[in-house]
Amino acid sequence: MLPLLAVILLSLIPALVLAWQRVGFEQAQKTAALVMDYPALAVQAQRVGLTPQALLDRYKALGVNGVAVYEDVIGNLVQRGDLYERRGSDLAAENPGENVNPQWTYLRALTPRGVEALRTLPGRYTIPTREVTIAGQRWVGWPTDPDFLPAGPNMPLIKSLKAQGLVLVYRPYDDEAVREPGADWPDVPFVAFTGDEVIGARTPERLAKINARLGSRLPAIIESSDQRGLNTLVETHGGARMFALNLSWQNRIGPEAAASKYALAARERSQRLLYLRPFPTVYETEAFLKRTSALLQHSGVKIGQPVITLFQPNDTLRALCLFGPLAALLLLGLSFPLPRLGLTVAGLAALAALGLNGLRPFESGALIAAITFPALGLVLRRSKVTDWFLATGLSLIGVLFVSGLGANRDSVLGLEPFRGVGLTLLAPLLFVGLSFLPRQDIRKTARDIYNTPLRLGDIAVMALGLGVFALVFLRRGNSTGLGVSDTEAQLRQNLQDSIIRPRFKEVAGHPLALLGLSGVLPGYFSLLLLLGGVVGQASILNTFSHFHTPLLISAARVFIGLGVGLVLGLIALPVVQFLLRFWNTHGARRVPVDAAEVQA
Repeated sequence: MLPLLAVILLSLIPALVLAWQRVGFEQAQKTAALVMDYPALAVQAQRVGLTPQALLDRYKALGVNGVAVYEDVIGNLVQRGDLYERRGSDLAAENPGENVNPQWTYLRALTPRGVEALRTLPGRYTIPTREVTIAGQRWVGWPTDPDFLPAGPNMPLIKSLKAQGLVLVYRPYDDEAVREPGADWPDVPFVAFTGDEVIGARTPERLAKINARLGSRLPAIIESSDQRGLNTLVETHGGARMFALNLSWQNRIGPEAAASKYALAARERSQRLLYLRPFPTVYETEAFLKRTSALLQHSGVKIGQPVITLFQPNDTLRALCLFGPLAALLLLGLSFPLPRLGLTVAGLAALAALGLNGLRPFESGALIAAITFPALGLVLRRSKVTDWFLATGLSLIGVLFVSGLGANRDSVLGLEPFRGVGLTLLAPLLFVGLSFLPRQDIRKTARDIYNTPLRLGDIAVMALGLGVFALVFLRRGNSTGLGVSDTEAQLRQNLQDSIIRPRFKEVAGHPLALLGLSGVLPGYFSLLLLLGGVVGQASILNTFSHFHTPLLISAARVFIGLGVGLVLGLIALPVVQFLLRFWNTHGARRVPVDAAEVQA
């Protein structure tokens, strides 16, 4: 046992170095841009009788320092009056006998910019066009509706916005008819693709062109949007995490709740581009911007031009870290009352970790640490309340291994999720549960369990325990299949706006562990409480498996949970003892002394 503990402690040295490097990297990345959707802003400006620039100036005064500009389509040139569009059927009716195809669409230039557009646009696409003269006017005929064909950037607008010092995000469209996609992209720092895939994702040759033409621009990694082909671009260029709310959802929850979500995204999810859309009214939008700016300032996130670098951990240090989780897993197996069973379970756990992570050693080691250290302390010692500190200390040691082995460029960017999250809750419970098996032939233990008589109360308690665990398991992670009540949602928002919100599994699990270790409850109740405490320990490691969350944020969340849980547990111990005494003694009839003497 001592040699294995020594290996764990020695492996902590490179893990601490990696943690220090990660904290330094994350502290330098605390700048975010408030990027307003320019087309949505322009629509709102028209409705309130302002120019887009006038409304943008109002929002800039409240913190907006960036805009997202979409690529022009031919329909935009028509709307701005550079081109004039007629359906072939209308043009043929007005000019009988002319060479007009009624099934085509025709464009004519109205401004010098329109003349230039009609000179260059036909060669931009694979679509065959035809130039005709009708009633003395030059038209270009299109066999398809050209309104939604990508037409390149609106350079006058982009130059005007760049001159104001705004952070620009360019949003190009994809269309297979475009011959050379990306050839005329403007010089902007960020590109955010539209739809479910990046331009060229379906054709390797086109994707290679896009990859080359990105140049120094960074692709945006849109939260909760798995865009096909994006990984290829990020592999070459890196990326900037971008957060946006669905507009209908944003309008439903209102300015205050929306501001809270944007601030949370910047503070706890390392989102560098906060993509904003106006609310239905200017009043709501201004309230939203004021609240967002205040929350970002409170969180220590600066509004400015994000300067993004990639996290590159040292693989030699990660390799040295790997010995710690392996030693801990071996120590766990040897600490079982039945060592052969323990080693078998440990071996299966290692194989499962390797399988879930595609045989990649570092990621597999992170999962081994996440499932081993929450159980190790409670397997080694669980005879008194103070053993909770040993269990917690070992869990915190495991945190360093999870971070050192699991944090890499892709996982910090949120592109590579932690594999085996469900196992981080199930495996520690299994490990601790199996450690209660008596030191005897396992076949006899199985017969004893099978022959154990069950009472209705036992069945009810087990059903309740399974129900609670199912609820905890289904609500793991940031996105679950179970919703929250309005009261819980409001409580969460208030907590995350004022402090870093602890996880409920930890706040509830730590008091349960203290009660279970105290042995104040009879029978198997202490065992059930101890298993509840295992969930609290597992949640510590699970918290740090969200690698896109800054390490210090996760640490603050865990230590707040530990502090609250410890206080609640220390309060719960005497309360439970008092309630048990009250339950056992209340209403008991006292026999008078002289009456007892008479009976004697």
